[in-house]
Amino acid sequence: MIAAMSDQDDRFSVSRRDFLKSAGLGGVATAVTSGAGAVVEAQTSGPRVIGPGEVPVTLTVNGKRLDLRIEPRVTLLDALRNRADLTGNKRVCDRGSCGACTMIVDGRTVYSCSTLAIDVQGKQIRTVDGLATGETLHPVQQAFCDVDALMCGFCTPGFVVATVALLEKYPNATPEQARKELDGNVCRCGTFVRVLEAAMRAKTLGVARG
Repeated sequence: MIAAMSDQDDRFSVSRRDFLKSAGLGGVATAVTSGAGAVVEAQTSGPRVIGPGEVPVTLTVNGKRLDLRIEPRVTLLDALRNRADLTGNKRVCDRGSCGACTMIVDGRTVYSCSTLAIDVQGKQIRTVDGLATGETLHPVQQAFCDVDALMCGFCTPGFVVATVALLEKYPNATPEQARKELDGNVCRCGTFVRVLEAAMRAKTLGVARG
């Protein structure tokens, strides 16, 4: 009788280790399935993912439409230099501190090395490449040539663009206003006196608002 009961207990009993194993596997399976469901739900209900591959970007540069395909992380400077062959503005510090890459976006100067191209869609972008009219230089460009306000030339495009923005904002700019507005640009050759002279000369030549 005892032997029969023992056989019956062995047949229906489950060890604690077996029970924990089965319970653990069940919990893992539940977690995996519920987690997968959460991922699917997040993918279907969350915001649309842009990138990381190339995406279509439309820019308006110097009055012309540019349709590019670039990664969302590409800066305005790289987009125009590498994809649109607009190489007038230079990469120097690449940290938004020297101003060599200065462009005008909707009337305000920006460091294009620190501005994402995808963020300036629908805005008016102006670069040093679009200032001249045919063979005729922009008054600011002409003034820089007249007073020899350049040496190595790397900072010059940024200074020219910043000076255009200065004189569009203050047509009769004073030297103090010029120093303040051009303070974000650096010339490592030290031609600041000539740059200021060029800005004052361009004022007399007249700068039309772009």
